[in-house]
Amino acid sequence: MNMSVTFPNSKSKHLNPEQTAEFGRRVDEIRREIMDSLGEQDAKYIYKIRNFVRYSEIASRGMLMFGGWIPPVWVVGTGLLGISKIVENMELGHNVMHGQFDWLNDPSLNGANYDWDTMATGDDWKYTHNYVHHTYTNIVGKDHDVGYGLLRVSESQKWEPRFLFNIPLAIQLMVFFEWYVGLQNLHLEDALIYKTKTWKQVWADAAKFRKKARRQILKDYVFFPVIAGPNALPVLAGNAIANVIRSLWSSAVIFNGHFTEDAETFEADNVENETRAEWYLRQIRGSSNFTGTDWLHILSGNLSHQIEHHLFPDMPANRYSEAAPKIRALCAEYGIHYNEANFFKQFGSVWVRLAKCSLPNHWTTSITQSVQKVKGMFA
Repeated sequence: MNMSVTFPNSKSKHLNPEQTAEFGRRVDEIRREIMDSLGEQDAKYIYKIRNFVRYSEIASRGMLMFGGWIPPVWVVGTGLLGISKIVENMELGHNVMHGQFDWLNDPSLNGANYDWDTMATGDDWKYTHNYVHHTYTNIVGKDHDVGYGLLRVSESQKWEPRFLFNIPLAIQLMVFFEWYVGLQNLHLEDALIYKTKTWKQVWADAAKFRKKARRQILKDYVFFPVIAGPNALPVLAGNAIANVIRSLWSSAVIFNGHFTEDAETFEADNVENETRAEWYLRQIRGSSNFTGTDWLHILSGNLSHQIEHHLFPDMPANRYSEAAPKIRALCAEYGIHYNEANFFKQFGSVWVRLAKCSLPNHWTTSITQSVQKVKGMFA
């Protein structure tokens, strides 16, 4: 991919090869400065996060087991369990499995060993996410996160009639996001739609997922309800709702990071010859940030700084807020669009994009031209 070529509809300035190389060098400087300063404050941070996950889970499950029959207690317990699962998924599991805290030499926080409390196995997720997604970010046909095989989120994706249901498909993807991420490495669309894979192959490939899913189902929907005795139903319902809360939130964060209107997608073009600096530019152009409070950043696993995460996936996420203003200033200096807005503005633009991509490209073009003509009449 030759990043000295301007992308269609890009808001970013054209950079020549020399400017691109210098931009990459400046990004490297920012990374080196922060990584060289890692130390006790970062260790304390991740241990605090882990303690929060542990104690919030104990407290929430205790409320559901011993007071779940009382509606206010059930609501608080379910909500707290959902938050605990979110933080474990986003700020602990996701970041630890990126190897962000391997330097601590703590086996419990080692990216190779950690396996989070969700349907996706650590190995499957690290392949689809750490390798495929972070290597081929937003490249249509290579990055499976471009629509997850379910949605059309780029005009470069071939339109199919099923994409008319982009919006309802996106909604159910959010509700069952935990399951979709767990199944992602199986590429079910190849068996369901394109017939390039047999169901026998799918079943064989799903061995690790079936084992992990069985463990998660037994834990949340059998073990905890059974030991709750007469409170089995409130516990079962609370666990189910907490898992949906986590799915809805984590999918919203991911959508905001990659499916906003200004997030670019790319076609595979000499990607194997892409330089590190060109890779940096693609990460910036294909990612979106959203602003908010400290708690919003924690609940999002600091993927509110999606741009910085894609530039520095192995940097402890609690340091992204330090890197962000430096990257933003660098982008302004070089005329590179830094895609950032508040959470709700970004989330709204996601649905505009999904609506546009639900239609064939020529329909969208015609509608856009008609709207512009109407606006011109009243200008």
